[in-house]
Parts: sequence; C-alpha cells; structure tokens
Amino acid sequence: MDRRVNVAVGLFLVLGLLALGYLSIKLGRVSFLGTSGYAVVVEFPSVGGLKAGSAVEIAGVEIGRVESIGLADYQARVVLRIQRDVKLQEDSIASIKTKGLIGEKYVRISPGGSDKIIPPNGRIREVEAPVDFEELLSKYIFGKV
Repeated sequence: MDRRVNVAVGLFLVLGLLALGYLSIKLGRVSFLGTSGYAVVVEFPSVGGLKAGSAVEIAGVEIGRVESIGLADYQARVVLRIQRDVKLQEDSIASIKTKGLIGEKYVRISPGGSDKIIPPNGRIREVEAPVDFEELLSKYIFGKV
C-alpha cells in the first residue's frame, strides 16, 4: 500500500513538471529547434517600449517576432524574424503599435505594391515612429495642443 502511494505521488510529480515545462515553452515562445524564417532589419527613431520577442503582424495576423533591438547611428535597429512563406515588398512600411490603450507593443507591417521582394537580411526603409502617449498627454494637460 505504501509503495503504491509513493509511485502515484512520483508519477503525479513528473506529470506536473512536464506540464509546467510545456507551458513555459509555449507561453515563453521559446524554440529549441533553432529559429525558422528569415531576418529583416528596420531602423526606428525610437522603439517606445518594444521588446525582443514582441509580435510582428500584417493585417492582424502574426507573421514573425522581434529577434533583437540594438543601437546603430543613434537609431533603434530592430531585427525581425519573419516566417519563410511570407514575402515582404520592398516598399512595405513598418510601424510600432500598441494593442489597446496600455497593451503590449508590436510591429505592424503595411504591405507595399512593389514587385521587388525584400531578401533575407534586407531592410524595410519606410517606418512610422511610435506615438508617445506621455508626450501627447503632457501637451494636452499644459495646453500646447
């Protein structure tokens, strides 16, 4: 009887740890098999709270993730990892948006009309800087709008 209880507790513990590991990987969006897709570079004047791991979307559909954010010539250099089956036109526009009023930041890409496609490790040249709500609010409060 005592041995059966120990085995049941051990099995329950192992299953709990496996479930916790699975949820950590899925919710943390971790990939152990390497990164799939191709890299595209975008330079913004400011990232306004964007973080590595944030979503990249077209028409509300997630097509990739922000791989890294760095500084290059006093501009925020953002590397996006885009799914292989998604092709971006050379005149696409990248902008940083917020989900809801105080939600998380993400990169929205508006497709262009060009026939030329951005190659792997290419650049999106057209950008829209993020709206700084704090600056807008302070201008509104102090009557400078």
